[in-house]
Amino acid sequence: MDNRNDARDFLASRRAKITPEQAGLPTSGGNRRVPGLRRGEVATLAGVSVEYYTRLERGNLAGVSESVLEALARALHLDDAEHAHLFDLARAAGTSKRQRRSAPQNLRPSVQFALDAITDAPAFVRNARMDILAANRLGRALHSEMYVDPVRPANYARFIFLDEERARRFFPDWELAANNMVAILRTEAGRDPFDRGLSDLVGELSTRSDEFRTRWAAHNVRRHYSGFKHFHHPVVGELRLLFEAMELSADTGLSLFIYPAEPGSPSADALRLLASWAATQELAEQPQTAPASGGVQRLPGPTV
Repeated sequence: MDNRNDARDFLASRRAKITPEQAGLPTSGGNRRVPGLRRGEVATLAGVSVEYYTRLERGNLAGVSESVLEALARALHLDDAEHAHLFDLARAAGTSKRQRRSAPQNLRPSVQFALDAITDAPAFVRNARMDILAANRLGRALHSEMYVDPVRPANYARFIFLDEERARRFFPDWELAANNMVAILRTEAGRDPFDRGLSDLVGELSTRSDEFRTRWAAHNVRRHYSGFKHFHHPVVGELRLLFEAMELSADTGLSLFIYPAEPGSPSADALRLLASWAATQELAEQPQTAPASGGVQRLPGPTV
């Protein structure tokens, strides 16, 4: 991923979204040749020269002061996620552009112990590339559709865009899930544009999915710490869950996600059914005592 191109396209795309009316600028009527604001209008709002802003929109963010970045954020009406992304792009512009390998992310045993101690809600740990690195029993059961693909680790983005038919059944609002997924990956790319693993993932998805490629070009970003999730699980049906996310302070780049149901809700009942189903699948995967005929008995049912 090219930081200069990302910075250029991000600023241009945000400028195109702001109308003169939204910016509080007078309009003379007639047709405008550009969507949103002109470069000169952004420069005026940010208190910089047109020449200087033009340089910034060409992707030259190295060495830009925080005060100028703040002025740009105000002029372009950036939200919190976009504001942070602009600063990430400027920070990356001042670092070495040598691409690095993704650090191996082996979980500490205590993290898995903590996951397994959560028994009433799906819980899992993922990295910035949307790999599910570990999960508790309910977490594995919730994501059973992702584990159909034998490639490990299971990956949210690959599932949404490369197993689209299955993903559209699992996510009742697939468009929202797809938009959010790309915005999260774009945010991560701004934080660390030289992560080879993330670059490889984006390259693969861009090559194989028109849906991904179109959304990636929009340069939308999003923070993903809490909210609401809606799933349709093939075994228990509708699940409407809350979610909370927290970064693991001892493991850079890893986040813990917990998806609780509202107590007493139909989704809480569905999670209990999902837990029972998951326990059955684990039992089915264990070798059973051989009967007199010498065969091996296994309980029926799909495995996760």
